[in-house]
Amino acid sequence: MTIEVEETLKRISSKKGVKAVVILNGEGSVIRSTLDADLSKQYGQLISSLVQQARTAVTTLDDQNDLTFLRVRTKKHEIMVAPDNDYLLIVIQNPSEVMQQ
Repeated sequence: MTIEVEETLKRISSKKGVKAVVILNGEGSVIRSTLDADLSKQYGQLISSLVQQARTAVTTLDDQNDLTFLRVRTKKHEIMVAPDNDYLLIVIQNPSEVMQQ
């Protein structure tokens, strides 16, 4: 990865409330993560599947549209996903820490 990508990852990771950052390639394999290998793989598989389902829903409703961002909030975490053709960026944060800013 380029220095620019590494600096961007450091910047995102340093934000208050951010617990993890995972980057997947187009095939859904983890190429960079701040989580351990098993948890990275689990997030990668599950979120990739969710993104595919969300993308299908969006394009089924409007074939001229596409998914550009996905946010899922749970009781414990907020998972933000930025899908691209070649990569998938997943950011996991604690929403209560972010709200205290």
